[in-house]
Amino acid sequence: MAGHTENEITIAAPLDLVWDMTNDLDRWPRLFSEYAAVDVLSRQGDTVTFRLTMHPDENGKVWSWVSERVTDRDQLTVRARRVEPGPFEYMNIVWTYEETPDGTRMHWTQDFAMKPDAPVDDAGMTEIINRNSPIQMALIRDRIEQVADERRTAPITPA
Repeated sequence: MAGHTENEITIAAPLDLVWDMTNDLDRWPRLFSEYAAVDVLSRQGDTVTFRLTMHPDENGKVWSWVSERVTDRDQLTVRARRVEPGPFEYMNIVWTYEETPDGTRMHWTQDFAMKPDAPVDDAGMTEIINRNSPIQMALIRDRIEQVADERRTAPITPA
């Protein structure tokens, strides 16, 4: 049985700002608390291949993998997959964005399966993702809303 998670949050900020900040991979170590580094390996049109490196876990292990991300601004979706799956047989993520009266809703759907020799099984990884995603989403929300607030209160200077 494969793993499946869905998590979402509404960010009190314009869609363009949420889209731009969450799809700026160079910003990810400042947007997420779990990522130490992002190294872009290639860009071709709307497809980016990159290496993500996490901060050391509680045992001092540093996890790193290569992912591919395809953005579709017209459809307000991003599809990502791990190219180097590590302990996963596969990991696919879909990000969707939607304008709402309260701001921008960002939704993450993750479908995956763990390898038999992985440190956790599908159920265990589902629990980890469902525990961690809301924490990361709240950090992203807070950081984007701070930028949105700064832009709203910035003095207008003549051109």
